[in-house]
Amino acid sequence: MQSFDFIIVGAGSAGCVAAERLSANGRYSVLVLEAGGTDRRFFVQMPLGYGKTFLDPAVNWNYKAEPDPGLAGNADHWPRGKVLGGSSSINAMVWIRGQREDFDEWRDAGNPGWGYDDLLPIFKTIEDNQAGADQWRGRGGPVHVTDNRRLVHPLTKLYLEACREAGLPLNEDFNGAKQEGAGIYQITTRNGRRMSAARAFLRPAMKRANVRVETDAHVTRILFEGRRAVGVEYRRHGGTKVAHAGREVILSAGSVGSPQLLQLSGIGPADHLKDLGIGVHLDNANVGNNLQDHLGINYTWKGRTATLNQILRPWWGKLMVGVQYLCLRSGPLSMSMNQGGGFFRTDPALARPNMQLYFQAFSTVLPKPGERPILTPDPWPGFSIGLSSCRPTSRGSVMVRSADPSVHPKIMANAFSTNHDVTEMLAAVKFLRVIAGQSALKSVIEEEVLPGPSIRSDDELIEDFRKRSGTVYHPVSTCRMGPDATGAVVDPRLKVHGVESLRVIDASIFPSVVSGNTNAAAIVTGWKGAEMVLEEQK
Repeated sequence: MQSFDFIIVGAGSAGCVAAERLSANGRYSVLVLEAGGTDRRFFVQMPLGYGKTFLDPAVNWNYKAEPDPGLAGNADHWPRGKVLGGSSSINAMVWIRGQREDFDEWRDAGNPGWGYDDLLPIFKTIEDNQAGADQWRGRGGPVHVTDNRRLVHPLTKLYLEACREAGLPLNEDFNGAKQEGAGIYQITTRNGRRMSAARAFLRPAMKRANVRVETDAHVTRILFEGRRAVGVEYRRHGGTKVAHAGREVILSAGSVGSPQLLQLSGIGPADHLKDLGIGVHLDNANVGNNLQDHLGINYTWKGRTATLNQILRPWWGKLMVGVQYLCLRSGPLSMSMNQGGGFFRTDPALARPNMQLYFQAFSTVLPKPGERPILTPDPWPGFSIGLSSCRPTSRGSVMVRSADPSVHPKIMANAFSTNHDVTEMLAAVKFLRVIAGQSALKSVIEEEVLPGPSIRSDDELIEDFRKRSGTVYHPVSTCRMGPDATGAVVDPRLKVHGVESLRVIDASIFPSVVSGNTNAAAIVTGWKGAEMVLEEQK
């Protein structure tokens, strides 16, 4: 049996950070177990290559949610990273922290040390922001953040002007003094390559003698001696192995994997576990519940001027951008499909933005089957403006459906299950047409393609966004943090309530979803969690 000080389950956004931090002083041995394989794959490293990883089982868990009444009965596709770097290796790379109020609400819910002022120094420490250091941004950290303002497609600048005409001010930094407004997204790339958590944190840690990383290692259960976690059992290359943790077991398997592993190990809703023949080690109804996620939809227009469709669709265009990328690490393939974006309020009376915008200078109305949003540009010039809700009130769950660890859990998103979420999305999609109706964009629009001009009434708009909305891949809160087990899975030190030597350090601990893309907050959670672990070592 192998023995290490710490075992980290999952080499995702938080797990990679925790591995680097816990091993940095050289005092502790760290084993990282990742169910997926290497991140050294061309389409993982190439920023726009994430379209190719959207359905690739070699790097993607390819979860499928249950048919959802809130989505007109659709069963949504849930990509999650199954690779070194986790979802940071297959995501859209947009670097958004969230709003000050998000983290202050975490703190005020009984989680000291998790307020915005507590976390801002960590955000700055981990950043190497190309835009330069200031009161909010950092330089010299492991995560390079690219400033794309000079690189975006010309149509993106027309989008920004249309937003300004619609009443949204230009925002030079969504992670700065305020989030509201329209602007260019900063993304996690460096020199034309994806800056995943594996590249930023795990790869440097792997050079240390006290770090061992095993890929293709699927952890099946946590091992206990009484209330204390002492190790894990896992499958690798057809065999079963056991690893012992002298200090702690740390779950960083994400908002699907971490609650699944807790439940498989007997920690979760007792009745549900008993029904599946799983022995109950600790009854906690919160494990797998309180699932929160951002829901999004795109509106698409046919343009009168060329978009990226005319470059990315024809063979000669693909050849051109491919050569540009291979030789110079530049061009469309070196960027995210979301070049511009923004945040706005659906009601001026709201204290802060509740909706996020995404601008894409191409369109994929006619994808191949199952390809949402795979890069199959339309044969005509098109562009899309998407949005997602910042803080939806609908709640779902992730529950094991079998005692067999290889069976994917049951994901119930319960999308648009509250009147609040339906009402704010209705107001939000109407604002997309307001933006498109401004002179800056109106002059280059031929027609609205999706949902189309015939969809006008409130009922029609609601029916449309129920049919076409889906996850924007930000699930959180299934092992949420809180001061006691009546409403949480882990305490403010990220220790699992009711047991010893077991923590969860990933986005599943978020008490509530942040207002924006979740990767930055997940990475900071890895750093903060590792700091807490190190503080308690004797």
